[in-house]
Amino acid sequence: MARGPRDDRSREDSDLIEKLVSINRVAKVVKGGRRFGFAALVVAGDGRGKVGYGSGKAREVPEAIRKATEQAKRTMIRVPLREGRTLHHDITGRFGAGKVNLRTAPIGTGIIAGGPMRAIFEALGIADVVAKSIGTSNPHNMIKATFAALKAVEGPRSVAARRGKRVSDLIGRRDVAGVVEAAPEAAAAEGQEQAHV
Repeated sequence: MARGPRDDRSREDSDLIEKLVSINRVAKVVKGGRRFGFAALVVAGDGRGKVGYGSGKAREVPEAIRKATEQAKRTMIRVPLREGRTLHHDITGRFGAGKVNLRTAPIGTGIIAGGPMRAIFEALGIADVVAKSIGTSNPHNMIKATFAALKAVEGPRSVAARRGKRVSDLIGRRDVAGVVEAAPEAAAAEGQEQAHV
């Protein structure tokens, strides 16, 4: 039996990591009094470099979460990751009163970040990162500032393509130069030791 595109999409949806960041009770004032509803903020990602966020409002909590999740799936972005575990470079993101600093981290650091940002990194599949939020503690603004930073992250391939160079020219040059410079010094040191003997 042939699988249709809907089957593939449902399989992709089941692989997604969904995190509920915040749920807020909101009131609409009408003639008869107040009508209460709920606003949900959700982050969704595949754990392999794709992540999105969404917000939804409804009279019931499950419906608000469903709407937010649908929006998160529609607004996913791809973020290049170094070794599949951390960012390629440090970056700052801003949105409204929110400012976030994201920094790369060595293996074993883990996710050092506050609530909403932690949910983004877990859904994205980042294992090592250090993040700091400055300014607002509003989860909506923190998430939007974090996404502004993630959209600006560039991998070596895109930088090399923009500069018309090869990736090895950008990454390998420093290491190769270090080896070449160290080799003559080591050879000279060995020669002096042999002369003393």
